[in-house]
Amino acid sequence: MTFIQLGLNQQLQDNLTALEYEKPTPVQEKAIPLILQGRDVMAGAQTGTGKTGAFALPIIEQLVKAPRADKAVRALVLTPTRELAQQVKKSFKRYSKGTDLFIELAYGGVSLNPQIDALKNGCDVLVATPGRLLDLLFKGTFDLDALQFLVFDEADRMLDMGFIVDIKRILKRVPDSRQTMLFSATFDDAIIDLSKRLLNKPELIEVAQRNATASQIEQIVYNVDEDKKRELTSFMIGSKNWQQVLIFVRTRQGADVLAKEMCKDGVKTAAIHGDKSQGARDKVLEEFKSGKTRALVATDVAARGLDIAQLNYVINYELPYIAEDYIHRIGRTGRAGNAGHAVSLMSIDEEWLLEEIEAIIGDKLPQAWYPGYEPDLTKTSSVKKNSKSAQKRRTRERASGKRQSGSNKHRNRSGGRRR
Repeated sequence: MTFIQLGLNQQLQDNLTALEYEKPTPVQEKAIPLILQGRDVMAGAQTGTGKTGAFALPIIEQLVKAPRADKAVRALVLTPTRELAQQVKKSFKRYSKGTDLFIELAYGGVSLNPQIDALKNGCDVLVATPGRLLDLLFKGTFDLDALQFLVFDEADRMLDMGFIVDIKRILKRVPDSRQTMLFSATFDDAIIDLSKRLLNKPELIEVAQRNATASQIEQIVYNVDEDKKRELTSFMIGSKNWQQVLIFVRTRQGADVLAKEMCKDGVKTAAIHGDKSQGARDKVLEEFKSGKTRALVATDVAARGLDIAQLNYVINYELPYIAEDYIHRIGRTGRAGNAGHAVSLMSIDEEWLLEEIEAIIGDKLPQAWYPGYEPDLTKTSSVKKNSKSAQKRRTRERASGKRQSGSNKHRNRSGGRRR
């Protein structure tokens, strides 16, 4: 299958050739014809499989055929984070080069007024986070009465971040006649319920086993004592000469502490999380992409939307409380068919988290001891005396409280919403 066979116009084909896209990915091959036919689509695909092109290309194809009315927004793409919004806009700009389409961006964390000025006459495509979109709508900057296309990108993450109320408010402002597309790396009951509200007789697209991890990612779990994790992380990066390593932790404070300690180990490391300003986050990311920073410690929310070419290594310094987050984390590597390596460091009290991850992905992950960092077995027996169910309950309570407080924090900072 080629892009020509998918029915894209010559300008789009030329742009794809210039970008060295030789043939569509599986999700593009399945989604593009359906979207061009006007069908609603519910697609499951891991990060890095070309899902942005799967909805951007057919939307552009249809938008160039008709002029835009004054102050109209014709296509709206909702993303959970600022970083992902920036990446999606960049993709739309590259794909639509040579056309007269206007692509605009709206997200929180920066001044509202420049975005109001940019959008006062509408645009062809608006990529936005839910909170900032509502801020602009409440101010009467534009309306969505002429909206033709509505896309929910990484819908599972939007639900995790507590955006369901904002989504309901947005749905009240869009026409029923729109064409809707929902893309998600994972499917659970919440996503299925959301799809019933959003979509009209959708076509279901799954390019891999549901909730599966990318096959080209080599995964390994090292059993290690909690107090040896940092030392092992720095040792692996240094001894193996790894460059551009993305490290996941659960909390913002944990990200800052780990980055500081790894710098002391001689590994130039920075942290990225929601407490940093947008300017600081952009600077940290640019230094990481350029190679000035060797390792980047990130929380799950901050890492969404990061698109780093040739990122080969992801380290789960702490296993995630939410099993689906494992899929999102390691999906940062092994993108676009490239090989990737995902290393998880598991202490004895995280074993149940690994069990839940394996249940989600439907596979057992290989485990090993890293030479020189074998766990202290005298500690193991005492730790395992704790009831497994009690450990789950305490950890889930912490995770639930963290997610709830995090959601409230985002809302309090922005008068109701902000990402």
